[in-house]
This record gives sequence, structure tokens and C-alpha cells, in this order.
Amino acid sequence: GSAAQVKAMKQVAGRIKLELAQYREMAAFAQFASDLDASTQQLLARGSRLTELLKQPQYKPLPIEEMVVAIFAGVRGYLDKFDLGRIGPFEAQLISDIKSREPAILDAIRTDLEIKPATEKSLIAFLDSFAKSFK
Repeated sequence: GSAAQVKAMKQVAGRIKLELAQYREMAAFAQFASDLDASTQQLLARGSRLTELLKQPQYKPLPIEEMVVAIFAGVRGYLDKFDLGRIGPFEAQLISDIKSREPAILDAIRTDLEIKPATEKSLIAFLDSFAKSFK
């Protein structure tokens, strides 16, 4: 459970739990509804992307700091403009780029086991730049 999670994961996981719970509830409802309002469509789209983001190859778990960065990007809306089929490539490129361009962010999350304000600021700046350049 969450008692075993590091603080950094709790910081991003609380939000993803809520969003995925809302997604599942709306997805069940949406099966019977023909016209969905924009906010419901957005909630369903984000839920699909977050679900896709959480998929990992069997026996190849991501290090906690990489998982935190990927989930942070998802719950902060950085995936919202990409088609579902682009989520895997987005995540792979994100992790590759942050390792090569901003390893200090990953080091800080790994060392501090939380996302401190300075780390969050650096991560947001990195994600803003990355999301604009990702094709």
C-alpha cells in the first residue's frame, strides 16, 4: 500500500488515484451515454493516457525516480495533447532526455525521496521544454 511508498511517489500518486477513480466511474457511465460534455471527454481522455502511462514491460520495472517523473508529467497534463499511441514513445523519450540533459532532477528525487520545491520548479521547466519539442 501507500505506507511503503516514498514521499515523492505519494506526492504524485494521490492525484493519479483520484483521476483514475473518476475515469473508471465515467468510463462505465459513458458506455450508455451518446453525447458527453467537454469536461467528461477530457476526463476520459486523460484517464486513458494515465492508464497507458502506467504500463511497464514485464520484469522491467522503472526506477522510482523515473516513475515519479513520468506520473508527474501525466497528472500535470503534459500528455493531454498526444494520441494514446504516442504515450509510450513520449515516456521513453522523456526518460532518455531527462537522464542525459537534467540528471540532477532524477538524482534529487532519488536522494531526497520527495519532490522539493526547487526540484519541482526544475522539473516543470524541463517538462515545458520537452513537451514543446516532442514530435
